[in-house]
Amino acid sequence: MNKIGFVLCSVMLSLFTINASAQIRVNNGDDSPLRKLQFAEVAINNLYVDSVDEKKLVEDAIRGMLEKLDPHSTYATPKEVKELNEPLNGNFEGIGVQFNMMQDTLMVIQPVTNGPSEKVGIIAGDRIISVNDTAIAGVNMSKEEIMKRLRGPKGTKVRLGIVRSGIKEKLEFTVVRDKIPVHSIDATYMIRPGIGYIRIGNFGAQTYEEFVASLKKLQAQGMKDLILDLQENGGGYLKAAVDIADEFLKRGDMIVYTDGRKTKRYEYRAQGGGRFTTGKVVVLVDSYTASAAEIVTGAIQDQDRGLVVGRRTFGKGLVQRPIDLPDGSMIRLTVAHYYTPSGRCIQKPYTKGGAKDYAMDMVNRLKSGELTNADSIHFADSLKFETLREHRTVYGGGGIMPDYYIPLDTTIYTKFHRELAAKSIVIQSNLRFVDNHRKELKQRWTDFADYKQNFEIPQSLVDEILAEGEKQNIKPKDDAELQKTLPYLRLQMKALIARDLWEMSEYFSVFNESSEIVKKALEVISQD
Repeated sequence: MNKIGFVLCSVMLSLFTINASAQIRVNNGDDSPLRKLQFAEVAINNLYVDSVDEKKLVEDAIRGMLEKLDPHSTYATPKEVKELNEPLNGNFEGIGVQFNMMQDTLMVIQPVTNGPSEKVGIIAGDRIISVNDTAIAGVNMSKEEIMKRLRGPKGTKVRLGIVRSGIKEKLEFTVVRDKIPVHSIDATYMIRPGIGYIRIGNFGAQTYEEFVASLKKLQAQGMKDLILDLQENGGGYLKAAVDIADEFLKRGDMIVYTDGRKTKRYEYRAQGGGRFTTGKVVVLVDSYTASAAEIVTGAIQDQDRGLVVGRRTFGKGLVQRPIDLPDGSMIRLTVAHYYTPSGRCIQKPYTKGGAKDYAMDMVNRLKSGELTNADSIHFADSLKFETLREHRTVYGGGGIMPDYYIPLDTTIYTKFHRELAAKSIVIQSNLRFVDNHRKELKQRWTDFADYKQNFEIPQSLVDEILAEGEKQNIKPKDDAELQKTLPYLRLQMKALIARDLWEMSEYFSVFNESSEIVKKALEVISQD
């Protein structure tokens, strides 16, 4: 039995009695904090004026203790644990479709290749209107409830009622649920001759294998240099980050080390034999790049293996250890700090118990002007470090500062554009357009390079979006705002259509052409 289990069992075996006068006695009087907590729980559960949910009472107590620590020590219920683990474990069990809600109907964007739905004949554009004879369309059912009905254990069967364009009668399919892969690589493609692009969404159990496959694919296409996009990557498994960083470094190079009060220092070093130890590397980051993503970024920057472009990263330098509880719930407890190869801890400042203030950090960065002006960022001299080979100055104590800062252009998307998107007018118009023109689009645009070069959003689609906006009282304040909105609206629609006709790689291939961070990365790589 482990130490935690022994302590919990000892607490459960402690004797207590409640006498007729409602006094509580704990045998073998002990004023330890643990016994005090137990005493309080027993008193509330047995004496409180109203009935209480003992399970919730204990969960609230655990949360209360953790909230007084750092912002990243958390408690999760069994249901929350499963939901949190699915994207990191690399799969879930279900029917295998990418879908979106068009009005109140589930529309299949694409069935997962070789997945259970594709195997029975479900195709893009199909509308799922019933699950096991229960209507899910036209009944205002939430997306979460629909997903709950579609997912289920591998091997179980589910009957789907389908409406298909051009077919009058309702179709029925019986799908045998299976494990559905969840990919953490969002995009892999050649952005320029000799230059590859890989975007990682998070670091999960399968990320390293996906990354290696992406590297091999691009190298087969002639990749010499690489743009590694970690924007909006919130992190994940430490091991995945270490394994990926290893692919860029030489044997013995430090990747990261961890150290804590009760956790002795542990170093992670490159094992050698990496698949991309030569060639230029540029890492793209922003203020939502965090945790494991910062480990990869810090290793590449500190070892002078590549350069970093973007904005200051999130600043999460704390290591959590999962502690499984008997009922399937979990405590994620911070047990150590991690340090980049130069010795910097990039954890941003926090006050214990100050989770609300911590959560406002991004808002404060915007208000302070940091996201639009690098000169507003100031680091104390005590936070100054040097990279290991070229001795360039880098900083700790508040995220990773890029080598090339790119300000956030808050004017790209107008208020009018943001309101159209917020009301789902853009995405709904895209879904309708692809649904109505899928066959002709696929016949005309068989080659993505041709599409990217020559496809233009028809004016009729733009007019439809504007008309729907006006119907919902969303209008540009003047013609100047309209004219500023249209180029990015067209670009967004073109990228969305590319995603629906192909994959996310094609979406980013279109969208990245307007990204100032990506443009700077290409410029940096082209420098001698």
